[in-house]
Amino acid sequence: MAYDQFAYVYDRLMSDVPYDEWMSFLIRQKEVFKVDGMKLLDVGCGTGEWTVKASVAGFETVGIDLSESMLSMAQQKAMEAGQSIRFFQMDMSEAEDLGQFDLITIFCDSLNYLETEETVQETFKRMYDLLASDGIFMFDVHSVYKVKELFAGQTYSYDDGEAAYIWNSFEGEYENSAEHELTFFIREEENLYSRFDEFHKQRTFPVEQYKKWLVEAGFTVENITADFNETDPHELSERIFFTCTKR
Repeated sequence: MAYDQFAYVYDRLMSDVPYDEWMSFLIRQKEVFKVDGMKLLDVGCGTGEWTVKASVAGFETVGIDLSESMLSMAQQKAMEAGQSIRFFQMDMSEAEDLGQFDLITIFCDSLNYLETEETVQETFKRMYDLLASDGIFMFDVHSVYKVKELFAGQTYSYDDGEAAYIWNSFEGEYENSAEHELTFFIREEENLYSRFDEFHKQRTFPVEQYKKWLVEAGFTVENITADFNETDPHELSERIFFTCTKR
């Protein structure tokens, strides 16, 4: 997965992403579990859009991501917003030496970019080590239904006159996985567009499998909800949310 070119159009194409709903989810969980601290680790922070919003909201925020170009954009956003945020280029399954955090988030289905059971399990262990004893770990993932029914075999498109994409999704090589072929067209001049291609892979697992791995890593799974609502997941849920504490 290469985000180097994708980073430059990511924010335009993700303009309708519900960052405010992730913030509301974070605040609700912080209140429910009476977390007083404000040290936040944003894992898979991308271009830092949500990371900067969290910092503006008063959190002492650190962001990590694999993509150097996305982190460069994130740092620029932080500077423009007048926020002091530390960013690190780091694989979430190898995260270490960052200190302890009151809140850890892996939002916007970033965890689904891990392709193997082992890397998901290792990520949970790393998050456990980075979480303060009275902190909470929160993440969301695509549901099995979404990967199998709404991704595999589907084609999506977008065009706002300045940027466009064609997005083809296929069944992936692993169970409950999808492969995404994206072709982007970015307007350079009146009748001139540049094109680049991206290939992404995502994989998810059943809710009970995630829960098992979390417990094995040492977490207590406090809440499992769906689609930004305080409701239990059902067979047509698309995004599954987990909130965990340390045992």
